[in-house]
Amino acid sequence: MSAKATPSYLHFDKAAYPWKPGINYRVRPKRYRVGKGEQGVLICDPYKSEIAPHWRFKTPAIATRSANAIYKMFIAYLDDDDFVGADMARKFLQMGYTRSRRYANYKSGRKYDKDKDYELKERDTGDPDKAESATIFYKYWKKAEAEKRYAAQKKSWKGNYG
Repeated sequence: MSAKATPSYLHFDKAAYPWKPGINYRVRPKRYRVGKGEQGVLICDPYKSEIAPHWRFKTPAIATRSANAIYKMFIAYLDDDDFVGADMARKFLQMGYTRSRRYANYKSGRKYDKDKDYELKERDTGDPDKAESATIFYKYWKKAEAEKRYAAQKKSWKGNYG
């Protein structure tokens, strides 16, 4: 039997969301907030547009190339003292993990059944390739979070800007 749940996107408060489209976060980095998890990852340009073309997880081989490319971008942003870019790259690595994990758990990639009042679907066999892709992204995500320069910059950024 499926559990009753409400997806967070159903009652999304766009006005209260701190990340806004139309802001160039490279020009106005102080407008950027770290937030929780992957928040803002699909909004914050120009970083979204730079990183998203590399973000793929269909097969483990594609996920390896993708995670490696994004991790290299993460390091390049750190080398340029661009914390916002580094945090966005970290978010894409995390999102690679969460999205491929979702497809590993639910073949359709959909967790909720909108035709049944957003009832939580039962997990099905999913896709074993996506499970392996998730493992690949997880390793790169954790490697990024463990990077000392990133950790120091993140702590400072959160203290100064949120």
